[in-house]
Amino acid sequence: MVRRAAQWNSAAGVWAKGLLERRPARLVTVALANKMARIAWAMMTRKEVYHAKGRVAAVAAVAA
Repeated sequence: MVRRAAQWNSAAGVWAKGLLERRPARLVTVALANKMARIAWAMMTRKEVYHAKGRVAAVAAVAA
């Protein structure tokens, strides 16, 4: 996933690209996995459905 960060059109892609400029790819991979795990844990404990925020949500709203 980190190798394709430049192609992502999302907030996570922007975050990963910015982190890749400052840190090695292996560290960014672990950071991304940690971020995704925290999101999944929060969703499971709160019994919520994921709702994208930021540019992805805006693009989806315009497309719909």
